[in-house]
Amino acid sequence: MEFSVDVNKMGHDAAVASQALAVASTKAKNEALAQIANMLKKMKSFIMEVNAKEVTEAQNRALPAPMLDRMTLTEARYNEMVEGLERVIALDDPIGQLIDGYTVPSGLKVSRRRVPLGVVGVIYESRPNVTVDIAALCIKSGNACILRGGSECFQTNLTLYELMQEVIGNSALPSHCVNFISATDRELVNKLLTMDEYVDVIIPRGGEALHRMCVKHATVPVIVGGFGVTHIYVDDSADIEKSVEIIINDKVQKPSACNALDTILVHRERAMALLHNLAPELAANKVIVHAHGEVAELMQDYPYLATCTAADLDTEFLGLHVNIVMVDGVNDALLHLRKHKAIHSDAILTNNWTNAETFTRGAPSACVYVNASPRFSDGGQFGLGAEVAISTQKLHARGPMGLEALTTYQYICSGDYLSRE
Repeated sequence: MEFSVDVNKMGHDAAVASQALAVASTKAKNEALAQIANMLKKMKSFIMEVNAKEVTEAQNRALPAPMLDRMTLTEARYNEMVEGLERVIALDDPIGQLIDGYTVPSGLKVSRRRVPLGVVGVIYESRPNVTVDIAALCIKSGNACILRGGSECFQTNLTLYELMQEVIGNSALPSHCVNFISATDRELVNKLLTMDEYVDVIIPRGGEALHRMCVKHATVPVIVGGFGVTHIYVDDSADIEKSVEIIINDKVQKPSACNALDTILVHRERAMALLHNLAPELAANKVIVHAHGEVAELMQDYPYLATCTAADLDTEFLGLHVNIVMVDGVNDALLHLRKHKAIHSDAILTNNWTNAETFTRGAPSACVYVNASPRFSDGGQFGLGAEVAISTQKLHARGPMGLEALTTYQYICSGDYLSRE
């Protein structure tokens, strides 16, 4: 069931709530989060049933497999969602932290202190755990939030919101610190994007089309991220067996993730050795290979070959597909990255530390890895408790966005009844 939604009033209420939340004590915020965690533990079976029904309905509508995967609350994902709340509680409260301070010749004392952004609007697709992750991070960082989840997971998101709202209503926090747009009308998204009177920042969490739409239509600042073509470059000095393990992990562990592998770049001198070891593992996992250029000849007997197009190299597959391309060295690999949307998470596998340094300095990615899987790009894995999104832009916040990324700073200036000369 959907409801009539006055987004403008929601924005006003969120802005008022943000003022109270900004000065709320760490104790009050943590107590509310702990009660939300307890509520989710108590209502686990009910929420899982709601989600299972919604996933079945989505299957009947033949929604794409990656979307079905992302919207499914498995036992492990549900537990991780609750554990994420507990990790956020354990983190230091960033609000009020002193960044630096100094005294200028006039005698004016100048310091910078962390403060909340204010009202955060988040538009996201598929993943219901995002509803809880974002609410938790916003509460802890003193921000009110307005959430708009995807229509494919509407009932699960609404159920999670209503349970959180019940807890918040009985806490010391302002009742409108977490808000949910309980209707799937797309016009409400456009309204949210232009509510600069109340909303301080928009964070889209989904595919490239969602991000581009937000940037195009918003009058509120937008933090772009969450998509990008993920690459692993296998250097001429790389350990082949260990490289195969990392490649399979990044491609297979969660194919629908935004940091799952899309393109393997391999040094020409190691291509034959890598493919000899890698092909059986890819085939065992039924990974469809897009073999480009000279790789096609080496992979001609592979059972799951796809017809290649130039567009493949700019595609975030979000499924069991992967490009394989030969390159002539680390600089050639970096040229490929800059040409083909390497803005999210990319890795070099190498035993040559000069090449590792060249790669990390030259890669345009928000997260760059040396001898590690790009699947680690995640707020929880980075010790941030959870994440609102993974930002691929270069201003304010970049990479997994945890508590600190949801703050700005304020200059606090003081004197002894000091006037400027």
